[in-house]
Amino acid sequence: MAIAKAERLMNLALCLLGTRRPLSKRELKESIEAYLEAGNEESFNRMFERDKDDLRELGLIIETVENLDGDAGYLARRDSNRLPAITLDAEEAAALGLAAKVWQQARLAGAASGALQKLRAAGMPEAEDPYDGPQHSALEPRIPVHEAAFEPLMLACRDRRPVVFDYRKATAARPETRQVEPWTLECWRGHWYLAGWDRDREAERVFRLSRITGKVRSRAGAFRAEVPDVVTVRETVESWAGETATRSALIKLRHDAGYPLRSRATAVRELGDGWDELVIPYGHGLDAWLVEFGPDVVVLEPADLRADVVDRLRAVAKG
Repeated sequence: MAIAKAERLMNLALCLLGTRRPLSKRELKESIEAYLEAGNEESFNRMFERDKDDLRELGLIIETVENLDGDAGYLARRDSNRLPAITLDAEEAAALGLAAKVWQQARLAGAASGALQKLRAAGMPEAEDPYDGPQHSALEPRIPVHEAAFEPLMLACRDRRPVVFDYRKATAARPETRQVEPWTLECWRGHWYLAGWDRDREAERVFRLSRITGKVRSRAGAFRAEVPDVVTVRETVESWAGETATRSALIKLRHDAGYPLRSRATAVRELGDGWDELVIPYGHGLDAWLVEFGPDVVVLEPADLRADVVDRLRAVAKG
C-alpha cells in the first residue's frame, strides 16, 4: 500500500511538472492509472486532495488556476520548484561526508550514501576526509541502531502518525500496551528514546526503544495533542533520561568499574577493600542507569533512589 501511494504521488508530481498549462482534475484522473481505479467520483476527489496536500507538504509548489469557465486547473512550474545551485567548499563537503558515515550501521545508510553521491555528481568537491588516515583508523563516528522499533517510529514521527506498541518498564515483569503520538527520537548515552504524547495517560512521556517489545503498529487519524517545538522535546528527553540534574546521590562503586559514572562524579573518595564512594548529580532515570552496572554499584543515599534500584533489580531477577 505504501509503495502504491508513493508511485501515485510520483505520477501526479510528474504530470504537474511536465505540463505547460493547468490540468483539470478530469485530465489528471485520465492520466494516472491509480485514479481510474479509484471507483466513484467521491473516492477520486478525496484521494486527489490528499495527494495534492501531501505533495505540498513535501515542498512541491502547486498552483491552482481558474479558467474562463471557472473550473480549476493545476500545475507545478519548474522554475518555482527548482533549487538553486549547490556550492560547497571543502570543509562543508568534509562535514557532509562525516555525517554520512554516522549512519553506517542504520537503515539510513543507503539514503545517506545516495544523497552524498548525488551531491558529488552535481559538483560537490571531493574533500579529503581528516578521519580517513591511518592515525584515525580506529575512530569512526557512528550512531548504533539495533532496535527494530527505530525505523517504524522514525517514519511515524515524520508522517505524524499515532502508533501502538507493547512496552515493558524496568520495574514491571510484563509489558503493557501504550498508545502514543510520536514526536521525535533522541539518542542519549548510546540508547534511543522516543518522546511523545501518551493517549492513555494524557501526558507527555519518554520511552526507551530497547524496552519496546513486538511490532510497532501504526494507527489512522490525526494527533490529538499539540506537538511542542524541537527544543522542548529535546529537553524532555534529556530530563527523563537523567541529563538534567536536580539532586545528588551517594553511591559505592567497585574499583576499576563504572567509568561512565566516574566521569559524572563531583567527588570521589577511596573506601578500601576495592570500593570507592562517589557523589553523582542526577535527575530522572538514574535508577535505570545504575541497574546496568549490576553488583558493581551500591546506592547509599537517598533512600528513594536506593529503593527504586532494588525494585528494578528484583524485576530483572523475576524475568
